[in-house]
Amino acid sequence: MDSLEGLSSMLIWFITIFLFLSIILPQMFRILREYERAVVFRLGKFYMTKGPGLIVLIPFIDKIERVDMRVLTINVDKQEIITKDNVTVNVDAITFFRVVDAERAVIKVEEYIPATSWLAQTTLRSVLGQVELDELLAERESINKKIQEIIDRQTDPWGIKVVTVEVKDVTLPESMKRAMARQAETERDRRAKVINAEGEFQAAKRLVEAGEMMEKTPTALQLRFLQTMSEISEENATFTFVPIPMDFMNAFTKKIMDKPEK
Repeated sequence: MDSLEGLSSMLIWFITIFLFLSIILPQMFRILREYERAVVFRLGKFYMTKGPGLIVLIPFIDKIERVDMRVLTINVDKQEIITKDNVTVNVDAITFFRVVDAERAVIKVEEYIPATSWLAQTTLRSVLGQVELDELLAERESINKKIQEIIDRQTDPWGIKVVTVEVKDVTLPESMKRAMARQAETERDRRAKVINAEGEFQAAKRLVEAGEMMEKTPTALQLRFLQTMSEISEENATFTFVPIPMDFMNAFTKKIMDKPEK
């Protein structure tokens, strides 16, 4: 009987120690990954930031908040925005940010991820409401940088660094799409007419230069005349038109003008 009582008491002690260690050890030792930090609160007051690796805590006295130090992403849902020139567009964006100060990210703001998300959404609406549609479509990179700078300036007290903000998609109304298509077609027609007029101007300029050269060099005119005759003779035509130099006609004109009146 004494041996059985001793064995049962030892068993009770083993069970008690096992339960005690199973409760105490998880509260005392924590393992943090390389990208994690632990903000330690001792009796409710900030104590220090620990990690990564194995950290030791005082059970039931120390409490921790884990903070992910990697670059995180937030999708800003598509929302309706009215631009400066009163065009309604649907815009969505994505924000990349990371925690640079775990202490401030936990203490200065209640939940830094939702807070940054709401801030990105309101900043997107504010900035895009101050630009015109053409600027939004053509200068998206500068707009992204402006939004990033505004959000980063406001999240700096929270220990958060906004890496970049990208406007992903800008959806236009169907009526605006048709208007822009007509505008693009009109612009293409205008450019085609300008190019055609420029070509005609250059051709006319070359003809004037050729005429001036032939006027100064009669030999060039004679060579051109012979070349024309050669080209006509090579073609199989029933009729042949022989160009007559204007000087030849001027001789007759002068003779008629000099003839005295009766």
